[in-house]
This record gives sequence, C-alpha cells and structure tokens, in this order.
Amino acid sequence: MPFSDWTKHWQQFFQNDFWGSIQPLLPSSNSNKPSSGMNIYKKDNELLVVISLPGLEKIEDAEVYVSYKTLEVKATINLNFKGFELVEEGLFQGQFQKTIPLPFAVKEDRIEATYHNGLLFIHLHRLIPDEPKKKIVIKKSE
Repeated sequence: MPFSDWTKHWQQFFQNDFWGSIQPLLPSSNSNKPSSGMNIYKKDNELLVVISLPGLEKIEDAEVYVSYKTLEVKATINLNFKGFELVEEGLFQGQFQKTIPLPFAVKEDRIEATYHNGLLFIHLHRLIPDEPKKKIVIKKSE
C-alpha cells in the first residue's frame, strides 16, 4: 500500500465523526454519565452562571451552594415516561452534581438563582474586601 493511501485512510479514521462517536464512551472528569452544559459570563463585578438542566420537575429538586470562590450545584433529573421503557440514553438523568471554581470571590448574601426553560441562571456579585490592603512591616533578621 502506498504511503499516500495509508495517510488517507488514517485521516478518514480519525475525522470528527470518529471522535464524536466515542466521546460518550470516554470518562469525564466528574462521572461516566452525560454531563450538563454550563457557561460563565462576566461583567465588571458580576458573574452569570448558566447551567443546562432540562427535565427538572420541581425547583426543590435543585440546590445551589456558594463558598468564597466556589459554586456547587446539585439536582435530581427524572425523565420517566409512564408506559415507556428507556431504549437508548443520551440525555442526562439522575443525580447531577457540579463544583464550579469561580474567577473571583463572591458575596454570599447577594445571589439570585432562577430556573427558566430548562436553564438554571445564577447571578453572583464580586466580594470586595472592606479593608484596603495591609502593609506588612519587614524586620531585619539577626
């Protein structure tokens, strides 16, 4: 087989279709199940975190926690349809948990979370320290 034929077959084998078809089989960093999509938007001293959670039946099935520079989201997604049996799974369902590192510390008392059309919107505000930076006196070592 000439080298040019070999490279042609190699390229066909490793096209996007190949990687797309095995992506669901590769383990993700958090779990082996499909993951929910997420975007983080920044504007001045604000963050908007948008998480795709289609199938959330009740708002009570989701929880949002924040601690300094970390956001944690937990939810339970149930996609059960009466009288139907699941044949192929491609949509996330079950226990969802995501820990999100934030680009800056946020105020814990100024957070708003809303759920609309399958998307969870979490609006956060930067924590600005009350004190200006403190100068440290340097002592000469003896």
